[in-house]
Amino acid sequence: MTKKLKLSLATQILIALFGGIIFGLILMETGQADFAAAYVKPLGQIFLNLLKFVVVPLVLTSIIDGVISLKDIKKVGTIGLSTILYYSLTTAFAVVGGLLSAHIFKGTFQLLQTTNLKFDPGKATGIMSTIVGLFPKNVLGPLVEANMLQTIVISLFIGFAIIISQEKGAPLAKLNRSIEDVFMVIMEMIVKISPYAVFCLITPVIAANGAEVIGSLTMVLLAAYVAYVFHLLVVYSFTVKVLGKTSPKKFFQAVLPAMVFAFSSASSVGTLPLNAACLENNLHIRKDVVSFVLPLGATINMDGTAIYQGVCAVFIAACYGINLTPGQLLTIVLTATLASIGTAGTPGSGMIMLAMVLQSVGLPVEGIALVAGIDRIFDMGRTVVNITGDASCAVIVNRREDLREAAK
Repeated sequence: MTKKLKLSLATQILIALFGGIIFGLILMETGQADFAAAYVKPLGQIFLNLLKFVVVPLVLTSIIDGVISLKDIKKVGTIGLSTILYYSLTTAFAVVGGLLSAHIFKGTFQLLQTTNLKFDPGKATGIMSTIVGLFPKNVLGPLVEANMLQTIVISLFIGFAIIISQEKGAPLAKLNRSIEDVFMVIMEMIVKISPYAVFCLITPVIAANGAEVIGSLTMVLLAAYVAYVFHLLVVYSFTVKVLGKTSPKKFFQAVLPAMVFAFSSASSVGTLPLNAACLENNLHIRKDVVSFVLPLGATINMDGTAIYQGVCAVFIAACYGINLTPGQLLTIVLTATLASIGTAGTPGSGMIMLAMVLQSVGLPVEGIALVAGIDRIFDMGRTVVNITGDASCAVIVNRREDLREAAK
């Protein structure tokens, strides 16, 4: 009797990714890109819809459970502050990396025509509006609208109240754990079909953009992806090794399925369940840490998006014949870092952030039109960086909590 070959999820997803790229190129060369958009992409969208369906209840129940597991409101605050500090610092490094990469490649950029450009970036909210927007008007609204920041706030309040209520809150804690377990099973069912989803998501992207990738914006894309890879392999390897005491090789092997899925889906929130599963199953990161750090990261950690801001700002300035001053470069770093707070982890969210960055240094917002056509290609890489940063933070916080408990 022959033994059945069983491929790991990461291997299956990689095979699907390369298969989708090949199929997309075939459709592009045969002029069938419309077929991919009409019949292949919807199948991938079904999978993303399923992920979005399971993400909100999972985030709600898992954070509540995580807060209850910590048993101390002060401890939750300490972890929260550490997480936000880490995300802010790595985002600042990311912007600097993007700017450096863009300046290295600046001489190779093919400058595009800037006349008759039009672009509506949408409205960016002010700092006070953002703070007010953290707090929900009702319980159901944030859950229905998938507002992750407000969902996190709801989870924290419920978790704190259960801790304070003690015995009175025990039945609700038990019900919450039961609901979480059920949605975890649903999530596992959904993740099993992720290789097929990856194939269906990447195929239409390649079919529609394959020709453009080797066109006039090649060097801009290359500058961004060099910065993406540098941030992944240098910054995260360093923090995971030094602060998390984990082998970078082991870390990247563990989160590879989530990274590949993030590349094809371009959605940080959509990758959240798979990222959590990779950390818990492959690296044995504590559930209470994963359930708190990852949802927060999927909402506010935008390292990949920050790299994109830096590269595109330099490219757009070059197209307009503008040389950015050191002061303007510093402004870009500060603006991109602060703007990452509250940016939703969904495809295309980088546009409003880029508009804010351009406005902060007096560059024409219309310049976004120069890169908007292939934003999806940028988005795929920056999402990989975003979710890997979330995972690295979970590893580091997990190590810190282990040390704290050992010191007791």
